[in-house]
Amino acid sequence: MDFAGFDKRGYRTVDARVGYAEWAATYEDTVKDAMDLDLLDVIDVEWGGTVVDLGCGTGRTGEWLRSRVDAIDGVDLTPEMLERARERGVYRTLCEGDVTDTGLEGPYDIAVCCLVDEHLPTLEPLYAEAARLAPRFVLVCFHPHFIMATGMPTHFGGTDGEPIAIETHVHLISEHVAAARAAGFVLRDLRERVVDDAWPKWQRLRGHPVAVSYMWQVE
Repeated sequence: MDFAGFDKRGYRTVDARVGYAEWAATYEDTVKDAMDLDLLDVIDVEWGGTVVDLGCGTGRTGEWLRSRVDAIDGVDLTPEMLERARERGVYRTLCEGDVTDTGLEGPYDIAVCCLVDEHLPTLEPLYAEAARLAPRFVLVCFHPHFIMATGMPTHFGGTDGEPIAIETHVHLISEHVAAARAAGFVLRDLRERVVDDAWPKWQRLRGHPVAVSYMWQVE
């Protein structure tokens, strides 16, 4: 779904590679556990074995996974983000690549993807790649309702203070279900996070869904 009809900010927009290259230095100051890691904590999945982290960014997810799995490989589009992930020392391998066409061989026990889907125009390639790599797929993302209600794209403050948006798309939950089913997945668990005390800037939307996690498994 086109985000333009919901956009209330009108920021200058760049693509994901350009945006995250500049954002890498301050990304950790912006992203909070309530957006993704808290949902990994509650999703019903038996962690372990080998994991591929799709869109690993600065390695926040890898850091969370390190004590729960045997080995983690990460892939990301942006060299600057990969360099931050490499500094953590938690990944077996890291490579530059697209989450929809990683070039990785696998197989893995679990594929994980956090805070990536809003930058993809369609979901089918992501789900197809996840299904190729692993029989289980855990995906965490902003809830489409939150993106639509706030009219806020993924964005960061540029070096000169200008707010810069990264290309954002809206994907309904039904679109996730359709893309997952096309890839051979069935839904095993779904958890939603609502705006609460962890989101002081968004109290006008208190109780509204802000993020969602899915646990998919190949039939």
